[in-house]
Amino acid sequence: MVTLLTIRFDGSIEPREPVRIKGIKGRLFRAYPGDVVFSKIDVRNGAIGLAPDDIDCMCVTSEFPVYSVDFQKTDPGYVKLLFRTVAFKKLLNSMISGASGRKRIQPTQLEEVKVPIPPLPIQQEIVAHWDAAQRERAAAVTALSALVSELYSWLAKQTTGFGQLTRSKVFLANYENIQQWDVKAGRAAAFITANPDFIRLGDYTEECTETVRPWDEPEKEWPIYGVNNKEGVFLSSRQVGKDFNAPYKKIEKDWFFHNPTRANVGSLGIVPEVPTDAITSPEYQVWRLKGSFRPDFMALMLRTDYFLALVDINRVGGVKQRMYYTNLAEIRLPEIPTEVQKNFADRRQEILANITAANEKLAKRKKNIEKMILGTRPVEVH
Repeated sequence: MVTLLTIRFDGSIEPREPVRIKGIKGRLFRAYPGDVVFSKIDVRNGAIGLAPDDIDCMCVTSEFPVYSVDFQKTDPGYVKLLFRTVAFKKLLNSMISGASGRKRIQPTQLEEVKVPIPPLPIQQEIVAHWDAAQRERAAAVTALSALVSELYSWLAKQTTGFGQLTRSKVFLANYENIQQWDVKAGRAAAFITANPDFIRLGDYTEECTETVRPWDEPEKEWPIYGVNNKEGVFLSSRQVGKDFNAPYKKIEKDWFFHNPTRANVGSLGIVPEVPTDAITSPEYQVWRLKGSFRPDFMALMLRTDYFLALVDINRVGGVKQRMYYTNLAEIRLPEIPTEVQKNFADRRQEILANITAANEKLAKRKKNIEKMILGTRPVEVH
């Protein structure tokens, strides 16, 4: 069994599901903690980083060259910062500009790149400067996680048998409440039976199905939004109208949408301030509130393990289960007093403001650190 790696454009490296070597065609190459790994085809987009130290038996294909690092001369944190600088990315992109049809950057090309490697103490000071700003942002993010946990506890206390109904191998369900004959449907029916006074989410939401035909404006650049379990709803890409081959769904501020195959792991969220022509994939389920719940409170509740557990037991399908809007509408929730919603929503807004301020400070510090790396700004002792 080996674990292949995925390199994100932000330089983070994540493990894929372990697979058997005999099921893989082609040669594999070992990577060890701290090794530099990059994607030949996507390194120009930022797909280069250091292999993590918490993954067993890491391997890559020939599309991902691997280099060991001399950490007696180089600080790992400094290497990561170096790879994220604008100057480094410009160097990589200069290797492919003007070269017709050439998309990959070969190892021999990358090896020729000249980069600043100051003395180790200077590198460590640069890393310390960056880490200080990171800690400020981490504190703000931790505060949001704590608020989510607090809301989870509040919701669980309003619910009869929450843990038993969502996790136990043994439960009792009322047959007339079962939508289909499987374990998850049985749990959902048992949840309704145990909490008969809970409200049906679909009575306070409605599906948004308005579509847009981007090819009607072939030269217009359309903003496409995606959703994941880290950022929630985010600007994914921009695409000109002539490159679309299917209608996309319209979205607006304070609407919600989710990925039907990944909603149970948190790929759902609230739409932030977006342009009037904002759209999302036709595969995503788009919906909005029409009473009882505040949008800013619902945005917080979507992040709780409480809500995700209800998503999980209301999904449908076989091997690849999905959460369509019709399934989402069947989720049952306690009636939540307005003052409770406002309290959580106000605290969420304050924390989000702190996160925004921390992000702005982090962006400013990143620019200063790049100047330190390039030697155009003195290294600040931290």
